[in-house]
Amino acid sequence: MSKKKLSLRALVLMVFTSVFGFTNVTRSYYLMGYAAIPWFIISCVTFFLPFAFMIAEYGSAFKDSEGGIYSWMEKSSGGKYAFMVTFMWYASYIVWMVNVGSGIWIVLSNAIFGVDKTQSWSLFGLDSVKTLGILAILWIIILTFISSKGVDKIKKFTSFGGSAVALINVFLFVGGILMLLLNKGGVGDPITVNALAHSPNPAYAGGLQVLSFIVYAIFAYGGLEVVGGLVDQTENPEKNFPKGIIISAVVVSLGYSLGILIFGTFTKWSFAFTQFSAQKITLGNVSYIAMNHMGYQLGLAFGLAESAARNVGLWVSRYMGISMFLALTGAFFTLIYSPLKQLIGGTPKELWPKSWTEQKNGVYTKPMMYQAICVIVIIAIVSFGGKSAQQFFQILVSMTNVSMTLPYFFIAYSFLAFRRNESIERPFVRFKTYSTVKVAVAVTCFIVGFANLFTVIEPAISSGDWLTTIMSIAGPLIFTLIALYLYRRMEKSKEIA
Repeated sequence: MSKKKLSLRALVLMVFTSVFGFTNVTRSYYLMGYAAIPWFIISCVTFFLPFAFMIAEYGSAFKDSEGGIYSWMEKSSGGKYAFMVTFMWYASYIVWMVNVGSGIWIVLSNAIFGVDKTQSWSLFGLDSVKTLGILAILWIIILTFISSKGVDKIKKFTSFGGSAVALINVFLFVGGILMLLLNKGGVGDPITVNALAHSPNPAYAGGLQVLSFIVYAIFAYGGLEVVGGLVDQTENPEKNFPKGIIISAVVVSLGYSLGILIFGTFTKWSFAFTQFSAQKITLGNVSYIAMNHMGYQLGLAFGLAESAARNVGLWVSRYMGISMFLALTGAFFTLIYSPLKQLIGGTPKELWPKSWTEQKNGVYTKPMMYQAICVIVIIAIVSFGGKSAQQFFQILVSMTNVSMTLPYFFIAYSFLAFRRNESIERPFVRFKTYSTVKVAVAVTCFIVGFANLFTVIEPAISSGDWLTTIMSIAGPLIFTLIALYLYRRMEKSKEIA
């Protein structure tokens, strides 16, 4: 029986759930107001679009390769280079799963109650930290079980998640335009040159804070490389894969900048983020407060009383929670499957136990099971191990701060060798000359290099947190050494054979 392939629409939705974070719109407005827009545009032009075109060229050229970024770099720059980068990148997603597996329940709480009530949740008399740990473990087991049934099951959930993200964006755009009409063109904060240049947030008035936001804007575009493992699962990949990547890149780019612009039309920053809510605002809850405020303003625009408008805000916050829960679920399915597929499917079979390289339902079920066990063990240690275990997890997070994004540098740098190799057939070519290739690679590598360097040194500069800085450097080095050990072991076994 032939496997159903991913349609162009399904691919676009998968990319959308992997890259676009709706919360980045609301967080960005809170941090920088309209001044976020120029930085998102600059990040898009200097990093996201060139990188997307590179991914599109790689994918169309290696349309039958299941190894994604490993296959691309291996055929361009060699196996050891490719495995080192892929292993580092994969390790960071293990920690991502631990983080999101525990944090997604805050999103669900907002969906059900309109506020975060997880601090009061209890199972079997356990405290909230242990309760969330148990829920996270069950979550990993259920999602891994469903994912093991094949790409068709994964595709359904990711498409649903992508649709949820699209709908919350539609709500933002339609609601924003509707309020503009009902308020006869009046806007919350006027769009001026000063507003586009300076943040209304007093905490983001200094140079260091603006630099940290630039890095935030760059990494808001991350995740595109994850879908590299889906090339061989896509219908007519040499045409549909680059088309899907480019459509997604354009939609994501417009979504961020226009979303921030629309958000400002009904939001007076000084009221929304200092007076509207009694809750202390954090980056974790600001999106729900912001959407609650949107619902409140929508209610007022329709002439509702204060209390009724507050209720509308609460329901919009709940809708935001539902959408984010579905979106994160969709992203989770992609990230349980695709990074592992690239690590196991593309790399030499000799690196892994024989049973790991066998597929069932078109997926690597045994490595998926061990991946789940690894994530569950870390969740259990962090949830039940007390304060020292939570500090251990913070060290793990610090170790993967750079490991998730540094591979963008190596993928882009490897593009030079990819384009120099005349033996590679390229159905899709965006960069017409080698000179434009060199410029695109240089700019992308500089932007990614700057962003990662700043991520490493910022904790030490801003708060004297040298441990985070040291672990941010140690993480990629440790993962690289493990990768080199595994690769060298394989080479030795081949020499003996």
